[in-house]
Amino acid sequence: MAIVVNEKSKVIIQGITGSVGRGFVKRMIQYETPIVAGTSPNKGGQSVYGIPVYNHVAETVNKEKADTSFIMVPPLNVKEAVLEAIDAGIKTIVVYTEGVPVHHSMMLVQYAKFHGVYLFGPNSAGVVSAGKANVSDIHDSILIPGKVGIVSKSGTLTYEIVEILKSLSIGISTIACLGGDPIVGVKHSDILQLFEQDDETDVIIYIGEIGGNDEMAASNIIKTMKKPVFAYIAGKYAPKNKRMGHAGAIIKDENENAEYKQQMLQESGAQVVDVVIGLEQLLKEHIAEGMMK
Repeated sequence: MAIVVNEKSKVIIQGITGSVGRGFVKRMIQYETPIVAGTSPNKGGQSVYGIPVYNHVAETVNKEKADTSFIMVPPLNVKEAVLEAIDAGIKTIVVYTEGVPVHHSMMLVQYAKFHGVYLFGPNSAGVVSAGKANVSDIHDSILIPGKVGIVSKSGTLTYEIVEILKSLSIGISTIACLGGDPIVGVKHSDILQLFEQDDETDVIIYIGEIGGNDEMAASNIIKTMKKPVFAYIAGKYAPKNKRMGHAGAIIKDENENAEYKQQMLQESGAQVVDVVIGLEQLLKEHIAEGMMK
């Protein structure tokens, strides 16, 4: 039944009455994401496109059985918003906001881990199971339900992958965008394990990038997987010690460059390409071999 979110999820938006929140509500209703409520301090009792607004997350859990939160509040309010959601019993949280102080992120990641919560972000494009639930900024109109799972730090690169899949009429099970900050909650390895166990995912596309060591941990998981993994590492030609796009995309030592990560993934059994468009050829070959519909 895909991973993380699905048609049985009960989604809320923290920051629902802001302009960004309102835009997401409208799209969620149009494409039937199971949104049940939203929160905004001192605005309880209002509604946004018919979706009830509460003052506190605990109210949404008690009255609407909410289990998933999409957070889009200002950076300095994210800490309080995430803690409130976790303490209320929310088990899946996507922090869309960027610019969250690193020391806040460090504390929130540990707090979420302690409470068994999937925390995506900060600075996450979100999570979407095509045709079932969309807690992301990836527009439903370009998604086709299917058997390919995508895990990525980058929302922009994910859009490119979605366009490739759409051009080949290949559908998607779930897209999980982890976030581009130096400190984020859910890791590549977490999602890879979920995809391996998911009956609705046959192939995984893995998008990594320079900086950090998340790809090394993921390579250990890929070694144990039976499902094919197609991988791309962004930033192959990036200079050392220069931030490239994401706050976390900076090479601090030789083990954080693209070449090393590509080698690690190849040795783990992933099929690695040098450019994003190379994934198109891998997918075509997979179709030709009769391994994908």
